[in-house]
Amino acid sequence: MVFGRKREKLRLDPENIPAHIAVIMDGNGRWAQKRGLPRTAGHSAGSEAFQRAAEHLSDLGVNYFTVYAFSTENWKRPQEEVGAIMGLLDRYLHKAIREMAQKNIRLRFFGDLSPLSDSLKTLIAETDSISACTSGMQVNVCLNYGGRDELTRAARQLAQECVRGSLRPEDISEDLVSARLYSAGIPDPDLMIRPGGELRLSNFLLWQNAYSEFYFTDTLWPDMNEAELDRAIAVYQRRKRRYGGI
Repeated sequence: MVFGRKREKLRLDPENIPAHIAVIMDGNGRWAQKRGLPRTAGHSAGSEAFQRAAEHLSDLGVNYFTVYAFSTENWKRPQEEVGAIMGLLDRYLHKAIREMAQKNIRLRFFGDLSPLSDSLKTLIAETDSISACTSGMQVNVCLNYGGRDELTRAARQLAQECVRGSLRPEDISEDLVSARLYSAGIPDPDLMIRPGGELRLSNFLLWQNAYSEFYFTDTLWPDMNEAELDRAIAVYQRRKRRYGGI
């Protein structure tokens, strides 16, 4: 576990850029409270940080960028805060629809989208259509997402296939489980970054993060600028990934 306090000048190895970076965008509310602002202001600043990060990582050559935007548990937050987050999503999607093709960005959503408003679902469907025509970095937004919920859904689907007789229990493999996750067809994260000082996964990509390298930092998400992201990647580049081997 690395806390990212050192401020050295960094030179990243362009041949060892993580193909897939995942981020838990944590600390928006605390960022606002430290400044005497409402928590909703922190989410707005966090949204801007997300857009800056996506552009920077795309420039570095990252292929996939997955962010934890709203968990299955976040519905427990005050209604005003939930409404503000959904409003930010609405504004982001309108902007993405205008800019995705120009910036060659693909956009996908992981999670149960059924509770969302019809207007948000329509916007998401439009981004899906645009993504089919672009080939650049893919941004995956985990929305109403939970790792345990994802695994439960995959297990239920496999069980139903066994009941129908199209699959035998003894034939269930890791590949078959992976193929029934929201992230089917996408490589697992190489690097998982959690800002905000917390040292836990918080139900984020539990299956996919099995062999990811973790980077923890006290920096709050709205303050995660390009230099902070580069620092996380530099730490990743100093690691030896053995996947259980020697």
